Amino acid sequence: MKFSQFTMIAIAVVSLTACNKNNKASNYKSVTDSLQSVQFEPEKFADVQVLKYDIPGWEKLTLKEKKLVYYLAQAGYSGRDIFWDQNYKYNLKIRTALENVYKNYKGDKNSENWKNFEIYLKRIWFSNGIHHHYSNSKIKPDFPQTYLQKLLKETKTNLDASIVEVLFNDVDGKKVNLNESKGLVQGSAVNFYGKGLNAKDVERFYGSMIPADTLRPLSTGLNSKLVRTESGKIEERVWKSGGMYGAAIDKIVYWLEKAVEVAENKPQADALKILIDFYKTGDLKKWDDYNVAWVKATEGNIDYINGFIEVYNDPLGHKASYESTVQIKDFDMSAKMEVISKSAQWFEDSSPLMPEHKKKNVVGVSYKTVIVAAESGDTSPATPIGVNLPNADWIRAEHGSKSISLGNIIDAYNKAGGGDKLKEFAFEENEIQLSQRYSELADKLHTALHEVIGHASGQLNPGVGTPKETLKSYASTLEEGRADLVALYYLYDKKIQDLGLVDNWQNLGMAAYNDYIRNGLMTQLVRIEPGQDIEEAHMRNRQWVSAWVFEKGKEFNVIEKVVRDNKTYFKINDYARLHDLFGQLLRETQRIKSEGDFKAAKELVENYGVKVDKQLHKEVLERSKKFNTAPYRGFVNPVLVPVTNEKGEITDIVVTYPKTFAEQMLYYSKNYNFLPLEN
Repeated sequence: MKFSQFTMIAIAVVSLTACNKNNKASNYKSVTDSLQSVQFEPEKFADVQVLKYDIPGWEKLTLKEKKLVYYLAQAGYSGRDIFWDQNYKYNLKIRTALENVYKNYKGDKNSENWKNFEIYLKRIWFSNGIHHHYSNSKIKPDFPQTYLQKLLKETKTNLDASIVEVLFNDVDGKKVNLNESKGLVQGSAVNFYGKGLNAKDVERFYGSMIPADTLRPLSTGLNSKLVRTESGKIEERVWKSGGMYGAAIDKIVYWLEKAVEVAENKPQADALKILIDFYKTGDLKKWDDYNVAWVKATEGNIDYINGFIEVYNDPLGHKASYESTVQIKDFDMSAKMEVISKSAQWFEDSSPLMPEHKKKNVVGVSYKTVIVAAESGDTSPATPIGVNLPNADWIRAEHGSKSISLGNIIDAYNKAGGGDKLKEFAFEENEIQLSQRYSELADKLHTALHEVIGHASGQLNPGVGTPKETLKSYASTLEEGRADLVALYYLYDKKIQDLGLVDNWQNLGMAAYNDYIRNGLMTQLVRIEPGQDIEEAHMRNRQWVSAWVFEKGKEFNVIEKVVRDNKTYFKINDYARLHDLFGQLLRETQRIKSEGDFKAAKELVENYGVKVDKQLHKEVLERSKKFNTAPYRGFVNPVLVPVTNEKGEITDIVVTYPKTFAEQMLYYSKNYNFLPLEN
């Protein structure tokens, strides 16, 4: 019996081929115990804290289920470098060079410059590139350019001088630029569009594609890079086997094919086969077919997300980032939360939307709380806590969607949290007590309502184009804000108590409203640099939702801005009126989406969601200095180690962890580097 070794684990494994049965069992237990004893200690650097998440109940899975999780995880990791390259065209060259320095430098590692180099590399690892994962601004080194040049020379590392310059200058300063005056395409460093293209070129190219079925339009542009050829023609470089990113995609396909062999049931296997066909052909019709099949494959204990999914990193909303998540059903929490999905039609019928914007038949909204087992690409190291897919509105309307809450991720966040920041920014003791009693449940219910009801709610008017066509760069933040508003509207509603989800709906609703307004107007500002506008879609939506209700409620003093002892607080005086304001804004936001009203979308976001009160921002940063918590948190993945017998057959899979963040990142770079350094 032998173990497939994970190189960062320094243990000796003895061949058991000639041993007797008792010795095999003894050695198996010894090595298994050694693997499981490896633990990751939380790490903090710059504005980031890296944690680990557990996989409770792993030992209860069958061997076949463990194999399925393992194969799907390997498929996910195989596409990791796609995301790195999507984020910036030089990311893979930069990462390779900096990692070579990190591994081979023999000089003074106690100097401030070296310590800052290590932090810089860790920040790049965490962000999957040289641009901050949340603010989108380029991460600047805290050491001189001459020091990096010295490191490169002493370690015999090659990195083009022009790329070294980019690390220290202002070129390609924003991964995703949403300031139209700078050019949405030209001002964005993301690697979705070739040199010389602008937003008008892109919109003309995709605008000329008339859908064969206007009721079921394809997600045009989702899986390609748009370039201008030497002859001046604009064309797509499709991400598929034999195309762009083909080497990594072939590895994804290899592991997905192994997953098919151990699928739990036929619908799950059939969906995987269609996903494989999509990767082989790049055919977006197959992508839609896959999503329909995936939505219908609801049985079984294992599920996954794999593909080109979210379009937040494209300023025009066409191109999707690669991501992968592998998950195991949390049976207890899923049963408790299933009541929300079963009441989806009630929520839709009772919403404040205009009648013509309501769905008459909410189809197939499935909800699960899951245990994450592996993440890659756009979900790692920074991860969402809830997901609702697929993104195509017509698939949601006709076939439904899957909503998941990442239960063990939420639990890991909660375990790492603290109450000191709450006490600093909450106005009064009652507000603190409400949050301490109800915030954890309120967060889980907000996620469930946001994903299950929010994203599945509402419908487009007949003949109106998709949001990426009509609302353009504002589509993502409008959609996230719309889903937030659905959640906020129902968090202060007796229905959630009638469903048995809470013991006191008013107290829970008040806690949820306090937390949302406090974060939307104040505490989330710790995540951006002084003088910067808000760029990230979710941050924008939290601010425009909060700022709009704050302004519209001034007549009745719904939310009061209070300054006490030179500290600013936002105090909610009328929760019922605030509930009504959330309903009014939800109604308008859905109208904007349903009618494709670009002008109104732009006014809402630009007037309320972009600009930052500089004095308040300065105050928040100053008040936050005393907390030993990072604004951003992410995770290392558990390491799934196969155990094999003398025939090479997998007999078990053991869960262990890397010792450090660096060890996991270096392991990934060594074992999943299937792409050229420039694509």
